[in-house]
Order: sequence, then C-alpha cells, then structure tokens
Amino acid sequence: PTADFEIFSDLTKAISYIKKEGPRVIKVDGLAAGKGVFLPNTKEEAIEAIELAMEKGVFGEAGKRIVIEEKLKGRELSFIVITDGKSIKPLVSSQDYKPIYEGGKGPNTGGMGAYSPAFIPFSLYKKIMKQIVIPTLKGMKKEKREFKGVLYAGLMIENGNPKVLEYNVRLGDPETQVILPRLKNDLLDILLAAREGTLNRINLRWHSQAAVCVVLASGGYPGSYEKGKPIMGLEKLFSLNNVFPFCAGVKRDDSSLITDGGRVVG
Repeated sequence: PTADFEIFSDLTKAISYIKKEGPRVIKVDGLAAGKGVFLPNTKEEAIEAIELAMEKGVFGEAGKRIVIEEKLKGRELSFIVITDGKSIKPLVSSQDYKPIYEGGKGPNTGGMGAYSPAFIPFSLYKKIMKQIVIPTLKGMKKEKREFKGVLYAGLMIENGNPKVLEYNVRLGDPETQVILPRLKNDLLDILLAAREGTLNRINLRWHSQAAVCVVLASGGYPGSYEKGKPIMGLEKLFSLNNVFPFCAGVKRDDSSLITDGGRVVG
C-alpha cells in the first residue's frame, strides 16, 4: 500500500497536472541526500519545486523524472529489517523527524533527530510485516532478485494502516544512532549471518532503555551553507555518561575539527 501517484519526465505535463489537481507531494526519482521530497501547500510552491528539479537541474539526473503523489497524513515511522533472503529480523522501532524546524515546519532534511522505541501496537506490527515487508521480499525473489541485507521502509501510519513513503536498502540516518546503542548483539555477527544465510540462528537482544538523537546542523542547511566553521565543545559531550556523539559532516584541520557538511554531529 502506498499513496496514489503519477510519474512525469515532461516539465509542461507535470505543471499542467498540478494546475488541475492542486498541490501534491513532489519527489525526484533518484538519490538526493534526503532532500528530494517537497511538501508544497500551494500550486505555486508545487510548480516551483517541479521547476527546481526538472528545469534548473538542482538534483542532476535524479530530477529529470519526478513522482507526484497524494499527500498522506498521519504519523511517520521507520521500520527496518535485516534479512538473509529467508529469515527476517526486524530491528527495534524508531521514528525520525525530517523538517528543519520545530513542529514539523520548514523544508525536509536528511533527518534532524530520532528516537527509539517508537510506539507500535502489535496489531500494527503484524500489518507492516504481512502487507509490506514479506510481500516486498517475496516479490524481489519472484523477480530473481533475492535480497540480502538491510531493508528500510519509511512509512506513514494513517488511521492505523501503514502506507509506504519510501524504501532504502541501508540503515537509516539518524535512526541508526538510536537503534545501535540499544543493540546487545555484535552487529558484525548479524551482517555476516545475513550474507551466509544463517540469520535464523541469531536471536536479537536489546537494551530496554530508550534512546534519542538530536542533530546539530550547519546554518542555512538544508539550503546553502558554509563549511570550515570550527566545532567546539565536543570533548564535553564525550565525557558524559550514555552520550555518544556521532560525527558526520566533520573534517580534521590540523589539531581541530571543522564543519564539512550540512548535518554535522548527532
């Protein structure tokens, strides 16, 4: 289950569709560092997003084809599993927050924070596995593309029913920062078992404590931003109990650390 959608590779046809149907979600059809989805509130904002992708080429090849789909309303959820093609091991639940500002406002980012566990009733867990994860993996196997590794479904929970927003074949960012600190197993053992087809022998064990990640980003992100700004105070974070600073857009400059990306530390 997913949102109703249309695919366009022609700028004029895409704009005509928006003028007829009104503002809808705009997605570029390719990798865009988590910034290729637009949630316009007006036709004008939607057309601006289309032109940004298809006419101005901000996203390169990824923006030459776009998906325009209905806007789903509800609660977002990240559902991540590891599979060896036969066994499926769901990781603990998590939820990330993509808009740059508090209250879900502003443009989407790669993720400004996350927490785990996210509340998932067992009835919803069963729906996600039965309606989404298992059929997806069976479908890939049927197409002779048996999948081994990490499958990450970005979901919208609408009136208790899950719908797919996106798939990734990797761990989430920043979801990983709240999932792995809760994992008791050695991650390498799990990944090797997935590769070797022995995942059924692994029993995932988790710490009961919750985890939260807050992302520190460069000023201006997810738009244009400056690099090379000094990063200070990390040593204080490293000295705190149960606090794990994960560096992302960070570069070493002689003996100091400077910013080198949009999302800097989580």
